[in-house]
Amino acid sequence: MPMRPMGDIEELKGRGVDRHVARRAWGLTHNYRKRLLAFVGLIVATSAAGVLPALLIREIINRAIPQGDTSLLVWLFVAMLAVAVAVAVLSMVERWLSSSIGEGFILELRTLLYRHVQSMPIAFFTRTQTGSLITRLNNDVIGAQRALTGTLGGIVDNLISVTVTLATMLALEWRVTLVAVALLPLFIVPARIVGRRLQVLSREAMGVNAEMNSVMTERFHVAGALLVKLFGRLDREVEAFHDRAERVAQLGVKQALTGRSLFAALGFVGAIATGLVYLIGGFIVIDGGLAVGDVVALGLLVTQLYGPLAQLSNARVDLMTALVSFERVFEVLDLPVPITERDDAVALTEPRGHVTFDRVSFRYPAAGASALASLEGPRSEHGEEASEWILRDIHLDIPPGTMVAIVGPSGAGKSTLSSLVPRLYDVTEGRVLLDGHDVRDLTLRSVADAVGVVSQDPHLFHDSIAMNLRYAQPGASDEQIVRAADAARIHALIERLPDGYDTIVGERGYRLSGGEKQRLSIARVLLKDPAVVILDEATAHLDTESERLVQAALAETLRGRTSLVIAHRLSTVVDADVIVVLDRGRIVEQGTHTELMARGGLYADLARTQLVGSPARTP
Repeated sequence: MPMRPMGDIEELKGRGVDRHVARRAWGLTHNYRKRLLAFVGLIVATSAAGVLPALLIREIINRAIPQGDTSLLVWLFVAMLAVAVAVAVLSMVERWLSSSIGEGFILELRTLLYRHVQSMPIAFFTRTQTGSLITRLNNDVIGAQRALTGTLGGIVDNLISVTVTLATMLALEWRVTLVAVALLPLFIVPARIVGRRLQVLSREAMGVNAEMNSVMTERFHVAGALLVKLFGRLDREVEAFHDRAERVAQLGVKQALTGRSLFAALGFVGAIATGLVYLIGGFIVIDGGLAVGDVVALGLLVTQLYGPLAQLSNARVDLMTALVSFERVFEVLDLPVPITERDDAVALTEPRGHVTFDRVSFRYPAAGASALASLEGPRSEHGEEASEWILRDIHLDIPPGTMVAIVGPSGAGKSTLSSLVPRLYDVTEGRVLLDGHDVRDLTLRSVADAVGVVSQDPHLFHDSIAMNLRYAQPGASDEQIVRAADAARIHALIERLPDGYDTIVGERGYRLSGGEKQRLSIARVLLKDPAVVILDEATAHLDTESERLVQAALAETLRGRTSLVIAHRLSTVVDADVIVVLDRGRIVEQGTHTELMARGGLYADLARTQLVGSPARTP
C-alpha cells in the first residue's frame, strides 16, 4: 500500500472503522485472550490507584493536621508509600503482560506471513519489490502489534482514568468539576489539530525513511556497490543519500516542535484549570462550603484529567490509523497461493525418475491472480493480462536414467518446460507425471526431494560452505559433505582455504568465482540425492577451465539419474540420449545428435553455427 497523502487523516475520519478488519484482527488474538483480560484488569487497577494519592493528601490536610493526630499522619504517610509501591508493581506487571502479548503476537503474525510468502509461486517473486515485502513483515507487523497493546490499551487506560478521575472530582465538589470540564474545549480543539498534524508527519517520515532504507539496501548489496564503483557515481550517490537523509532530519525537527507545542498547550490550559480550581474552590472554602483538603485534592486531580481526555478525542482516528497496519498485513495473507498441496496428496516413495509431459500447454496467469500493486512498483498497461502461450501441446516421455537435452532459440520455452517438473509453475493444460503420478497429486515435499536443480546462477546464503551444503540435507555428516564436495570437484579447493568448510562465502557467494559456486551447487544437489536432475544453463557463463571442472562434476551428478539438460552450447549435449528441439513453445525435432544433424533442420542450423562456425541456412 503506498504512503498515504497529507489529507489521508480526514479520509480515515470520514470512512469509519472497518468492522471486517477489526473482526479479523481480533480473531488473531485467540491465543492471548486471557492475558489481554488480565492486561485490561491491571489497567483498571492502576487507573483506580492513580486517584488515591490526592485523596490521602486530602485526609492529611482535612483531618490529621487540624486534629494534631500524629498517628493518623504517620499512617497516611505509610499509605501513600504503599500506594506508590503498589502502582509501581502494577505498572511493571502491566508492562510485562503488554510486552509478552505484543512480542508473542509479532512472532505468530510474522511467522504466518513468512510461511505464506514462501508458499507463493516464483512468478510472485519475479514481480515483487523485495524492500516493500520486507516492510510488510517488519514495520506493518509491528504496527499491528502496537494497535493491539498500544492503541487499544491506551484507549482503555484513558477511558478508565477519565471515568475514575471525573467520578472522584464530582464526589468532592461538582461545581468546581464543571468549571474544570468547561475549559476542556480550549485544549481539545488545538490538541486534535496538533494530533492530526503529528499523524501526518509521522506517516510522511515513515515513507521517507522507507525510501532511504531502500536506497541503502540496494547500494549496500554487492552488485549495487560494484555498479556505483564501476560507473564512478560515488559523489552522486552521496549527494542523493544526503538529500533523503536531510528530509528525514527536517521531518524529525517538525515532529519534535509539533509535539512540544502539544505539551505546551496542555501545560498552559492545565495551569489555567488548576488556578481556577483553587480560585473558585477558595471562595467556596471561605464561604464555609468546602474543606481546604478538598480543594487541594481537586487541584491535583484536574492535572490528571486533561491528558487522557485529549487523547480520547483522537481515539477514533488513532484506532483507524492503527488498523491500517492490519489491512496491509491482511492484503498479503489474502494473496491466493496457486500452487498448493491437495488434501489427499500422496508422498512419492523411492522415486525412479520416470518423467512424462502429457499434452502440456502453459502460459503465465494474469498478474492480478497472485500479485499486489503496492509490492510491485510501476506496472505496464497489460500487466494484468495472461501471457501468450509459452508451451503448446508438449508430449515427451523420459524413462528413468535417460539424459534429455532441451535446446532451441532464446524464448522457445526451455526453462519454463523444466520448471514444470518441480512445480515451480503448474501446467495450464495437460499433465506432468513423475513415476506415473500427476505431480499435482503428490506432496510438495516429496516432489522437492525427487527433483534437484542446478541453475545458471546458483544462490548461496551468506554463511559457511558447510552450512550452504547442509541446506540440502540438514543432518548430513562431515564425511557425507566431503564425499559430495569431492565428487563435485570442489573439495581440494575448499581444503586450501584458511577456514576450510567454515569459510563464509559472502552475500550470494560473491567471495567465490562462478565456477566455484557452480560446483558447490552441484555438491549440494549430490547431497540431496534426487532421482531427477535439471541443469538449466549450468555452464553458460563459465570460462574454459571452470567449464571443464563443472562438466566433470556434472558427469558424476548425472550418473544413474534422469536428467533434463538445458543448454545454448550444443557441445555440452551432443552425447545426450535424446535431444529435444523447442521453437516457439512446440517440439519441432527430437532425436540423437547424429539423427538431427542428418535431417538438416533447426538443430542442424544451430549446430553448424556453434560447432563449425558456418552461417545457418536461411529459412
